[in-house]
Amino acid sequence: MSRNEPPLRSVSQDPDAPFLPRDVWPATLAPIAQLLDDGLELSPVTVFVGDNGVGKSTLVEAIAGAYGMGPEGGSTGSRHTTRRSESTLADHLRLNRGLGAGRGGFFLRAETMHGFFTYLEDNDGGNDPVFHERSHGESFLDLVGARSRYPGLWILDEPESALSFTGSLALLSDLRDIVAAGGSQVILSTHSPILASIPGAEIYEVGPWGYRRCVWEDLDLVRNWRSFLDDPERYFRHFR
Repeated sequence: MSRNEPPLRSVSQDPDAPFLPRDVWPATLAPIAQLLDDGLELSPVTVFVGDNGVGKSTLVEAIAGAYGMGPEGGSTGSRHTTRRSESTLADHLRLNRGLGAGRGGFFLRAETMHGFFTYLEDNDGGNDPVFHERSHGESFLDLVGARSRYPGLWILDEPESALSFTGSLALLSDLRDIVAAGGSQVILSTHSPILASIPGAEIYEVGPWGYRRCVWEDLDLVRNWRSFLDDPERYFRHFR
């Protein structure tokens, strides 16, 4: 058994769980139905990209929940919660874990980080920096740095919302180093072409068709950003 075995090999529908009808949310979302029907093999780095509302966050949030992470962010076993908004999908998933891999993990969910920082201040005994005294982006990177020495499963949901261009590059470098150190794995949902370019990633484009493998250069995300940066006026004309 090797420490370099990734924490998760695959995720699929749990045959021992009650069947989730495909006409009941979130199985009404094509990517979720595909996951339940076909399962999903996971790489050391797996990236999901796609438009708002297609099911990326629902998918990664459910994997985090099935792994035992707090649905609003936190490490394995975290009990931090404010208002339940997650689906029940985690209860219907089976995780195929890597042999000999660690069981630790961390879920970073950008939209609930403010509440999670308060939770840490109230419960960690002063071991962490006071994240509320830093900017949103700085605190996000500080948190990654503070946890990066612990190998395990890293799940990040749209972390770019906290980050500038240089902050995104810094996170990209951190994630690359975390995986390179061995024993860790990254699952990332993002709208950022920077973060989607993480070396060695298996990229899935998510949409009303479900999810499909795609190389970085062919992503709609990348093509659209390139087109906009080449000629912003072409897009502005549609707003007049």
